[in-house]
Amino acid sequence: MQPIYARLRERARQIVADFPPPDFYREQDEAYTCSRNFLENDPMLTDLRQVVGDNLVDNFGHGLEHAIKVTEDAGALMAIEGPAAGYSPAKLKRRMRIVQCAGLLHDIKRKKKDHARLGADHAGRILKTYPLQPEEIEDICGAIRNHEAFKESIKIETPEGILVSDCLYDADKFRWGPDNFTHTLWDMVSVYNPPLDKFMARYPKGMAGLENIKSTFRSATGKKYGPQFIDLGLAIGRRLHDVILAEFSEHL
Repeated sequence: MQPIYARLRERARQIVADFPPPDFYREQDEAYTCSRNFLENDPMLTDLRQVVGDNLVDNFGHGLEHAIKVTEDAGALMAIEGPAAGYSPAKLKRRMRIVQCAGLLHDIKRKKKDHARLGADHAGRILKTYPLQPEEIEDICGAIRNHEAFKESIKIETPEGILVSDCLYDADKFRWGPDNFTHTLWDMVSVYNPPLDKFMARYPKGMAGLENIKSTFRSATGKKYGPQFIDLGLAIGRRLHDVILAEFSEHL
């Protein structure tokens, strides 16, 4: 990463720190804590997390740290949405495991073109070695296949499968908020290292992409909280834009 982008990353993280965290983490703290504890203590997920860590290559900020954040948020969404769908405690536990498997594996082929389809296929092969039913593996793979924004989704036949898919998608798109300016953007820049003027020329398109994601959230909880994630990202992005013009103008 060029020194100027290291400086910009630091400024961006300072800007993010000035904003409150998304309401989701405060208002749904119980569900989020439940999800984190489940991920840390479930033996199957512990093993799968190690497999993912050994095989997932970071690509534009979509490495293990991203996968874990998505997994935690997807589990929290399931902890909220599952009881609302009438799940018993036993069924909720099982579906938490399913959605967290999807979270851990969703970017397993991130460096490949058509990574969602290839990732779903690869996840299916990995999961055959775990104590899962065929329909559970199908739900995980369907969710991975459907997690990209602005792409046509495959049809999922069961309400249980649809909920896994929706929770994974929404958790992944939560990352388009503040996380975009603490990690993802700078991981992308470190690969391409464009001149700052070219970076700024692409800035409006990037901000428009954030704006467009607001209407795509799928679960009831995602629709409630997701737009705020994006609004925070947009506010951070606008402030960063002003900082670049004011403090880094000699590089433009």
